[in-house]
Amino acid sequence: MFIRNDFTQLYHFKMNKLLMIVLVCLIATIAEAQLPDSLLSLPATISPTQRYSLTETLVKMNERRQHLKSLILPAALITYGIVSLENDGLKSLDNSIKEEVWTEHPHNPIKIDNYLQYAPAAVVYGLNAIGIKGKNNFRDRTMIYLLSNAMMGITVQSLKKITRIQRPDGFGTNAFPSGHTATAFVAAEFLRQEYKDVSPWYGVAGYAMATTTAYLRMYNNRHWFRDLLPGAGIGILSTKLAYWIYPSIKRKLFKDQPMNTMVMPYFQNKTAGLALVHSFGN
Repeated sequence: MFIRNDFTQLYHFKMNKLLMIVLVCLIATIAEAQLPDSLLSLPATISPTQRYSLTETLVKMNERRQHLKSLILPAALITYGIVSLENDGLKSLDNSIKEEVWTEHPHNPIKIDNYLQYAPAAVVYGLNAIGIKGKNNFRDRTMIYLLSNAMMGITVQSLKKITRIQRPDGFGTNAFPSGHTATAFVAAEFLRQEYKDVSPWYGVAGYAMATTTAYLRMYNNRHWFRDLLPGAGIGILSTKLAYWIYPSIKRKLFKDQPMNTMVMPYFQNKTAGLALVHSFGN
């Protein structure tokens, strides 16, 4: 009997460590390759017009493939969270992780996660302020960031109301998914998208900050492990979608005309409102 209990404790301990490693590895992984696949060489006999048309088609096909590949990570994270809601084994692991992180090692919460969730986005504006230009100008990147947060906020708050999962500290039934984590990964993917052509290390730094935010939510006993992964997935996915659809929105609604001022709806952390953006230049 004692041998069996010792074996069970050892098993849970190893699984807890493994899950923490998986959390860091999955979330810190950049979702897609930095460089696109090489295009197929075209025969020299093709006319310049045909060559251009075929090259453009191949480029678009390559972009679609890269887009689909980039959805694998956020889809896997979200799937884990959904499956864990009804899986007794994963619920048991959540309880075991809580016991190891909080119950067996009580400590005072660290509130820095309330600010760290926005840090990668702040880095984007800070880098631009000191002259290190990113992918988009002030107006466009701000619109993309607001659009990302709007999609993320609506998704997260809807899931919280549907699932009504109690927090590990017992205060509130809005644990699933983690809003702080989702916000942090919106910002992390935002930083990566803006500066991936400058250096991949900017994206790595953003994901490291977001991963730290996610861990602190569990460290502070505010979230289960299962709340973190879908939060990260929703954050990443929301930002990717914003980058994909914003050019169409800009082209169809504004016809590529210069815009100095713009107002957009904003929804995050149960707060709805309007965001006013004025561009004084790039």
